[in-house]
Amino acid sequence: MTTQGADVATLKPAAAIGGLGAFERYLSVWVALCMAAGVAIGKLLPGAIAALRGVEFGKGSQINAPIAVLIWLMITPMMMKVDFSSVRNVGRRPAGLLVTLFINWVVKPFSMALLAWGFFRFIFAAFITPAEAGQYIAGCIILAAAPCTAMVFVWSHLTKGDAAYTLVQVSVNDLIMLVLFVPLVQFLVHGASRLTVPFNVLLTSVVVFIVVPLVAGAVLRSLLLRRHGKAWFEGVLLPQFAPVTIAALLGTLVLIFAFQADNIIGRFFNVVLIAVPITLQVYFNAGLAYGLMKWLKVEHSVAAPGALIGASNFFELAVATAIALFGPESGAALATVVGVLVEVPVMLSVCAACNRTRHWFPAEQAS
Repeated sequence: MTTQGADVATLKPAAAIGGLGAFERYLSVWVALCMAAGVAIGKLLPGAIAALRGVEFGKGSQINAPIAVLIWLMITPMMMKVDFSSVRNVGRRPAGLLVTLFINWVVKPFSMALLAWGFFRFIFAAFITPAEAGQYIAGCIILAAAPCTAMVFVWSHLTKGDAAYTLVQVSVNDLIMLVLFVPLVQFLVHGASRLTVPFNVLLTSVVVFIVVPLVAGAVLRSLLLRRHGKAWFEGVLLPQFAPVTIAALLGTLVLIFAFQADNIIGRFFNVVLIAVPITLQVYFNAGLAYGLMKWLKVEHSVAAPGALIGASNFFELAVATAIALFGPESGAALATVVGVLVEVPVMLSVCAACNRTRHWFPAEQAS
């Protein structure tokens, strides 16, 4: 964590103090168990799941209230960690941030749209209907247009990334997402899938799933820092939120997979097809970002988290948005759920690759 107003350029790369916790060490296990539990609950308790699925913020809003509450519980503590004042300090080391922004907002949404269009309209056309193709393209685009927020800190931790710089990248991406997510999704979904995206529903999704936790986190951070000081805030309060964040993440996964139980079991072959372009785009974007970082001689503690941020997705927002736009049983929602299936094992493999190639980068001097 940075100190308030500290110069990012003078901070040491943050090592994983004390090693990985149980959650990070067995992350893929917990996620797999939640996925399986969600599918089982969805099949065993269809009435209860249907009732939960029908709980919305206002009639016809299509914003699922249980998922929204879980996302708030998960993202708000993450947003409380973000020091937006640190954004102004990145000017002394802009290369890492610029590469990440280039991948997130210039390359990733458009490359995902192209890959999804090519695979679902042509390569896999014999296996799916045109209507399914349009839905899967839309879901993939929504997934790629939402840069990772909540899991960024885990990926940075696993690669011993510079925690201060990671906070800067999260802060800037969140601010840009407020402006670009809606127009990007509208433009690309309509262009690649020929589906119409209701602007009001999409904007409401952004407000509910990004603006609310972001503002809540920023306000709580400011109030609590002024009242109790930085040492108490970071040393006492934030660690107490860790179980809440983890429980909310796992609960979100259970609920998402419960909502999609019939889709996952009934269309398992389609799940495999959807996973192909999503997996390819993750490795492509991670490799491109990492290669650009190396070319620009960015230090590894910035390059590795930057590559991971540029490749991973804010899947909670993507799933919630797809459900809001097209419904919980839609092909678009299924595509974003497949993104969850792919995200953790693929990103862990990217973390491992980054750690094995640390020697590609010059040794970093401790300040």
